[in-house]
Amino acid sequence: MPTQDRRVVVTGLGALTPIGNTVPAFWEAMMAGRSGAAPITHFDASAYPTTFAAEIKDFDPEDFLDRKEARRLDPFAQFAIVAADEALADAGLNPAEFSEEERAQTGVVMGSGIGGMKLFQDQTVVYAEHGPRRLSPFFVPMMIIDMAPGLISIRHGLHGPNYATVSACATSNNAIADATMLIRSGLADTIIAGGTDASITEIGLGGFGNMKALSTRNDDPQAASRPFDAERDGFVMGEGAGALVLEEYEHARARGAHVYAEVVGMGMSADAYHISAPHPEGLGARLAMQQALKTAGIGPDDVDYLNMHGTSTPLGDAAETKAIKAVFGEHAYTMNLSSTKSMTGHLLGAAGAVEAIAAILAIERGRIPPTINFETPDPECDLNYTFNEPQERTVDVALSNAFGFGGHNTCIVFKKVEA
Repeated sequence: MPTQDRRVVVTGLGALTPIGNTVPAFWEAMMAGRSGAAPITHFDASAYPTTFAAEIKDFDPEDFLDRKEARRLDPFAQFAIVAADEALADAGLNPAEFSEEERAQTGVVMGSGIGGMKLFQDQTVVYAEHGPRRLSPFFVPMMIIDMAPGLISIRHGLHGPNYATVSACATSNNAIADATMLIRSGLADTIIAGGTDASITEIGLGGFGNMKALSTRNDDPQAASRPFDAERDGFVMGEGAGALVLEEYEHARARGAHVYAEVVGMGMSADAYHISAPHPEGLGARLAMQQALKTAGIGPDDVDYLNMHGTSTPLGDAAETKAIKAVFGEHAYTMNLSSTKSMTGHLLGAAGAVEAIAAILAIERGRIPPTINFETPDPECDLNYTFNEPQERTVDVALSNAFGFGGHNTCIVFKKVEA
């Protein structure tokens, strides 16, 4: 088949999140409007301005990995493996049964915003206290970001394209975009794409806190992530992973796979403005969304739902809202928008993949996830953000936005595939 005719569809989903350790649990918690934020348990955070985060709960890596491997791996890699395994199982794919040709045509593009932060922190302490001879021989290979896709390929014997994307909180969307282009080009038939991060550590919390990026609503953590609310005061750190199985359409049809949605467009841009603050008019966000619509061959009025980046920061939410108004005009007021970060917190490099799953399931199930914790209107944020309760709506086209420090902006377009 000519490569320009190759369509890319989503056939498998995997998620490990602060509100659910599987995709069904994640979806059920979103529909219930449940927050994953709570006081930090990973370490004593009492000396920090922010003492809470959205941690993964009831997770034992030894339920998924043998003990030796689980102890050796940084949590970011553990999370990636678990999400990828769920996505493969959901897609009905068992790599143990693949032919050599199928292994060569199956790849992994899994990114992370930061990578093995806990391992880096722990090994730095070992060095400071005991010197270089006590550093683990696994320190470097298990810390680097590309180990997430590397470990998944080793685990399943996958020989197709294999690498990591790194673009801060836009990482996962870049992975999905890259995977889509690889399949369209004919370099692969199937790719596991997504992102993972595990940065709720002493230095992670301290670094983000000293930037004044985090909410300090310590008396009410579950209400701290409140995108578009006038009282928002910063984002809530989260952790986890999301994985999508992307597959060439005819390949998926030939094996009778369940198809969730089609990836029909993507947009990428740079703010070229500031290392952490968004462009005040949302310039880069606007360019990414416009490019995504253009590559999808659809108009602004065709979009039913947009899962916003929506981090609950004063500048970010207002800038993204301005960008949406510039792209969609009056339709900005009639389509549904929401920020699922109000429930999960900000999963950094994993955010885009987890939020893409929310957008894809909105297409399949005709329900819009809510933006919870809204109380006080903000005149700058006056769109339909699906506040506090999910909403029933037919969704044929959904967009997912992800933006990152450094001015990286990505937008992916998903579309319903008719039976």
